[in-house]
Amino acid sequence: MRPAPLARRLGLADAVFLGLGSMIGAGVFAAFAPAARAAGAGLLIALVVAAVVAYCNAMSSARLAAIHPESGGTYVYGRERLGEFWGYLAGWGFVTGKTASCAAMTLTVVAYAAPGLGQPWRSVLAVAVVAALTAVNYFGVHRSALATRVIVSCTLLVLTAAGVAMAAGPSGGGPLVAWPGGGSVLEAAGLLFFAFAGYARLATLGEEVRDPARTIPRAIPLALGIALVVYAALAVLLLVRLGPAALAASPDPIAAAVPGWLAPVVRVGAAVAALGSLLALILGVSRTTLAMSRDGHLPRFLAAVHPRYHVPHRAELAVGVVVAVLAASIDLRSAIGFSSFAVLTYYAIANAAALTLPGKARAALGLAGCVVLAFSLPLPSVLAGCAALVLGASAYGVRRIRR
Repeated sequence: MRPAPLARRLGLADAVFLGLGSMIGAGVFAAFAPAARAAGAGLLIALVVAAVVAYCNAMSSARLAAIHPESGGTYVYGRERLGEFWGYLAGWGFVTGKTASCAAMTLTVVAYAAPGLGQPWRSVLAVAVVAALTAVNYFGVHRSALATRVIVSCTLLVLTAAGVAMAAGPSGGGPLVAWPGGGSVLEAAGLLFFAFAGYARLATLGEEVRDPARTIPRAIPLALGIALVVYAALAVLLLVRLGPAALAASPDPIAAAVPGWLAPVVRVGAAVAALGSLLALILGVSRTTLAMSRDGHLPRFLAAVHPRYHVPHRAELAVGVVVAVLAASIDLRSAIGFSSFAVLTYYAIANAAALTLPGKARAALGLAGCVVLAFSLPLPSVLAGCAALVLGASAYGVRRIRR
């Protein structure tokens, strides 16, 4: 017997805030520095490239979500439009990549909230953060949406205050034609894509959105557009205020660019924003885990839906445990690079699935963009991502043989 469906409780505003919560998180506080190291002032071009790819991906995801309004996102779309293997590979890429991303967000929260804390207390705090947010998700997606609204609102207030302070301050950046480092615009775009990568998280919640055929195609472009405006404004202000070289060298560029009295507020805002991203990430990974468990690609034990809270409680607990272990044991930079490659693979499959629908130009551009950006990432990230995909494909092959 098929497990019980999830309750449809999310409206348009909830969906937009969940999308923003997935995007305007730690990425906006951390992604500009490595992008500037790769491309200098060319990060503005890289931001446009990343946004174009993200927009194509978002529209492909929105169109597919309207036709297949189930939890699971591209795992469902790939399965239904391309075949079981491609759906499985998308789900595998999403779960592995976003689990690593959850660990990265957790480490970002710890880094900003307790910068002087040493081991093993950093690991203890990381586990406590994951446990708290897993508990919020466990007691219902509506509570998660409410918490995300509060977190996104606080983050936007902090970023607005930082933007006003930077705009009012003196320019110290020098000419914007500087191009430090030996990287490229495409590498910078791949890194900046990490900051956009939550826009289609709404598609993984298709079974919990009211009127998904109408709500999801409206919510995804809205969330993406708001995030792009925020990112573009901050990128210009940071380049003018700090300059490409100083921006590239700064571990916390927004805090470095504001007056000293405002820097602690920015650091608190960064921690809160990372909490918002982590909350939405755990939500999305657990829903894809639910969908894959229903189809037998992960243990069916994880497909249970709580009779009272109407959430995939076992999947959420399992994801929480894995994220807590990773956050206590891995490096932040490695987590981000691996996550970017896996998520670009996930969206490449989404665009390939959208090629089966009328109007293929945008999906074709999105597919090409995902492939180019994925292989423009640093070599260790590409190798680790390819190894994870080969491992997942091998597991699928073994399971097919056993059948």
